[in-house]
Amino acid sequence: MKKFFLFLTILTISLAFIDNVTATVKIGLIHNVRGPGDLSFSDAAHNGAKKAEKKLNIKLTEINPAQNAEYELAMRRLAKLKYDLIIGVGFVFKEPMNRVAADYPNVNFALIDDEADPSNVASLIYKAHEGTFLAGVIAALKTESKKVGFVGGMKVPLVEAFEIGYAAGIKHTNPNVELLVNYVGVTPQAFDNPAKAKELALAQYNKGVDVIIAAAGASGLGVLEAAQQTKKYIIWVDSNGNHLLPGQVLTSIIKGVEVSVYQMIEKVVNGTFTGGVKNYGLKEGGIEYIVDEHNKALLTDDVLKQVEDFKAKIIAGEIEVPSKRSKKNTPDKK
Repeated sequence: MKKFFLFLTILTISLAFIDNVTATVKIGLIHNVRGPGDLSFSDAAHNGAKKAEKKLNIKLTEINPAQNAEYELAMRRLAKLKYDLIIGVGFVFKEPMNRVAADYPNVNFALIDDEADPSNVASLIYKAHEGTFLAGVIAALKTESKKVGFVGGMKVPLVEAFEIGYAAGIKHTNPNVELLVNYVGVTPQAFDNPAKAKELALAQYNKGVDVIIAAAGASGLGVLEAAQQTKKYIIWVDSNGNHLLPGQVLTSIIKGVEVSVYQMIEKVVNGTFTGGVKNYGLKEGGIEYIVDEHNKALLTDDVLKQVEDFKAKIIAGEIEVPSKRSKKNTPDKK
């Protein structure tokens, strides 16, 4: 309780100071769990906001509350100080944002990875399952043991969509490849438990898995350590992690978090911001797999051709990648 009131006091003083600083637009970015430094999801949002700070006339405030109970408090303080845009980095902000945005209809909000109800909230939705489908294609083509793995953070539909898309890509490429699946936990802390993720990844590698995709936020750092220790492959998500372990990161499936955060801030600056759902998939350029100098030697022309063929079919609507569980979890051909 003392920590909570200390947070409240510091936040109030800090924001009051910032409010006295002249700026054309005031932007608030509120992180969850670890925040910047995860080399993944939060870093992508941070990078987009910092790019906007550098290029646009804004005043950026980043907050990383220590616990869920402080999320709504942080949002309300920013809204009360008439911030022009308040961004919640993650689906955990949905319910508090629904309440705060409804109370402050003249303030703009953006929610990453979920849909909010108020009309003044832009809900940024990423079709990550389309990207992990391509990761599944790569994993199925690269595995020698015919065993691949998935380590997720919190077991929620959002993260399960990563798994389901990955499984669909594998099955569509080689149905004989076995997929092992583990989740770190069932609370938001599952995104910040590298030790547990490393334990799960090592168990999979020791069972013969030679490729693991890590969809686990900061917990993915534990999977990275396991890959380094076993000299096996890993696939990164949310930001480009190819450089983190050159020669072992097969690819990175990035969501357009950095781009969309920048775009939302730019729209507020330009006076063109609108609420509602904003979709980012392969077709919109919001999802992509990365090939660069750190991993290009791992992916042959034949592998890349097959991945590009699948990508084209998804964009054209010839393959609809599933994001929810079904009996087969395989893509539907139209």
